Amino acid sequence: MTLDAEFVVGRLNRKLIGWANYFCLGSVSPAYRAINTHVTQRLRRWLCKKHKVSGTGWARYPNQYLYEKLGLVNLPARTHDLPWAKA
Repeated sequence: MTLDAEFVVGRLNRKLIGWANYFCLGSVSPAYRAINTHVTQRLRRWLCKKHKVSGTGWARYPNQYLYEKLGLVNLPARTHDLPWAKA
């Protein structure tokens, strides 16, 4: 069974949004950036393997393609409207 990119991105988005909603208190920006970097790197690697392309995929699958074409969630953009915890 072969998975298409939209299906994989949909599964990733559900996990990312669920994780982000669970961990939304305090300073989450560094963690969101780290997770966002990891997810984009792994998605590019998966796309390269799926399409049997060598390399890391930066040129073939730029951020614009991942976020706009495939619809991947960008976690750092979600921190602008988070309710911050009051001490």
